Amino acid sequence: MTISNHPLWLVGFRPFFALACLAGLSLPMLWALIFSGTLPAPTTTFSSIQWHAHEMFFGFGWAVLGGFLLTSTKNWVNQRGYHGRALIFIVSAWLLERVGMWFEGMLSPAVFRISNNLFLVSIVVMLAWTLIKYRQDDSYRDNYLFLIILPLFLVSKNLMVSSDYFQFGWVMAIGLFRMAFLVMFERTLTQFMKNVFQVSILRNPTLDGSIKLLALSLVFAEPMPTPLASGISLLLALLLIGRFFFWKPQLALRRLDLGIMYLGYLALVAQLLINASNPWLNGAWVGSVSVHVFTFGVMGLVIPAMLIRISKGHTGRKVIFDRLDLWVLRIMILGFITRIVAPQLFPAAYIYWIDLAAMCWLTAFSILAWRYIPYLVQMRVDGREH
Repeated sequence: MTISNHPLWLVGFRPFFALACLAGLSLPMLWALIFSGTLPAPTTTFSSIQWHAHEMFFGFGWAVLGGFLLTSTKNWVNQRGYHGRALIFIVSAWLLERVGMWFEGMLSPAVFRISNNLFLVSIVVMLAWTLIKYRQDDSYRDNYLFLIILPLFLVSKNLMVSSDYFQFGWVMAIGLFRMAFLVMFERTLTQFMKNVFQVSILRNPTLDGSIKLLALSLVFAEPMPTPLASGISLLLALLLIGRFFFWKPQLALRRLDLGIMYLGYLALVAQLLINASNPWLNGAWVGSVSVHVFTFGVMGLVIPAMLIRISKGHTGRKVIFDRLDLWVLRIMILGFITRIVAPQLFPAAYIYWIDLAAMCWLTAFSILAWRYIPYLVQMRVDGREH
């Protein structure tokens, strides 16, 4: 067996979910140690906060999103996905980006730009080419949204390492990830609820389209007049709340493996409401609540559940959350509480809450890495190739 034929390189989710587990257990803890002064900051000309934000969105976040989209797009258009040498190349580019981000201050601007954009440019081109080339076979009519948002991620990531446009960059990043999660919620929860409870949830094309159009506009919330951005955030939150009650939460919340997805949905709504209230409550929160409600509440709650589900299902195993899987989800809920809720109640212990939240990520993703990386590097148990 050659390296390119190894099971790890058969499907996009395999290497990228392994990287996501490693990034999830290490990046928050690294930041906690840097924030407390225990570790020196990376060697960069931009701030350590910019490094942290960039790495959580474009290191951890894009390891997950890249693995998800590389796997999903092949199913959407019924084509063999990128594998072998192509997959090795973009994984290598992701790793190069992590090194470049840590040592940016020691690199020439040109070398840094190449190291910092090679992965995302490559994977965006790959994904867009798949969606465009096989558009006649595409099973989702709204996949054109990915052709819009994927290139915008490149704009966002470069703004995030700029001294003048950092806030513009991370607001864009949240807006783009919000779009991706909204599309994912619509597609996966429709399927999950039908498979588990044999029920249909509300899918109205006008409502769904309006939600995604409003969410797309919020990608550019930063340069908008504050009242306009707040109004759009409030309207989007209200539409999502209204739809939520037609998605049968009374059933989903009976099971943690499904309920965690609904909690992530509610965290997305909460983040929008916080943004809408900023003109009146800005400064009332302890810490950067808005961004962390999204990163801990949406990404932190939903991603582990999706990693478990996809890692089991796409390696030929039954998608059943066992006791340890459920404990991973509980630990991530605890991480949300310690990072978002506890500092509002006991702000004097703020730095300790950050440490505890990082420990939750370290513990949960260490369990995921220990359990699921062995699945990702082995052949499917059902005899299928990929």
